[in-house]
Amino acid sequence: NFTYCPATGLAVGNEHSEFAGWAFPFPGVSVMEEFISEDEESELVELMDRDDWKPSQSGRRKQDYGPKVNFKKQRLKAGSFSGLPSFSRKIVAQMEACSLLDGFSPVEQCNLDYRPERGSAIDPHFDDCWLWGERLVTLNLLSHTVLSMSCDSEGSIQLMPAARKENEPSPHGALPAGSDAGQERRSSCLASPRLVPCREVRVGIALPRRSLVVLRGAARYGWKHGIHRGHIRRRRVGVTFRELSAEFSPGGAQEELGRELLAIALSFRGRPV
Repeated sequence: NFTYCPATGLAVGNEHSEFAGWAFPFPGVSVMEEFISEDEESELVELMDRDDWKPSQSGRRKQDYGPKVNFKKQRLKAGSFSGLPSFSRKIVAQMEACSLLDGFSPVEQCNLDYRPERGSAIDPHFDDCWLWGERLVTLNLLSHTVLSMSCDSEGSIQLMPAARKENEPSPHGALPAGSDAGQERRSSCLASPRLVPCREVRVGIALPRRSLVVLRGAARYGWKHGIHRGHIRRRRVGVTFRELSAEFSPGGAQEELGRELLAIALSFRGRPV
């Protein structure tokens, strides 16, 4: 049980757990708070609610703006896809202004509606890699939640003692600075990093209301992401944007199809499919 720290890029052991005082690097996550204003949030949700929400799995409802895809057979067609919704044009422009999202051109938007009375959640999963590219971008609306990261790898994670604030007591036991026992314990911590199996590690990423989270690299491909029922306390709407993979980008085997899909997406004339 660890919590992601945006300031350091570390997953830090939760207080009062056996991993308090330990941490490890957790690359590939960026959280931008207050990405949109309260007024913009209200307008977005109002416009979403004018369209129908379709029932989805695990107590969720959804609105999808994207091509029709059979991920198992790796087949897709434009079908009734008419583009991203008009109200997303401004959000996409704001994303384009972020250096982190340089070159990000969303070809799909999925709105997911979570409510505690429906027991809404989403199981840990990887997003498809055949069609969707490296960066997964989600705008978190209406309430705070936690994105839970888990890993199925057979390997181990090496922990290191986390940096502490000045005058904060050691999580490994308060010992006098000059004592032999204190020196020995500190040396032991530095010389013998702690190893834990990947499968036993969970990392929580706090998503404040109106924040934008970007997953890429290791966080995209090495860790599953999900949201527990217990982290849905009020209505929450997640708006996820996805870009095309290399196969559908310039120079890829299906470049022409990718160009067609992107032209449709960025017409901003879409209705939920």
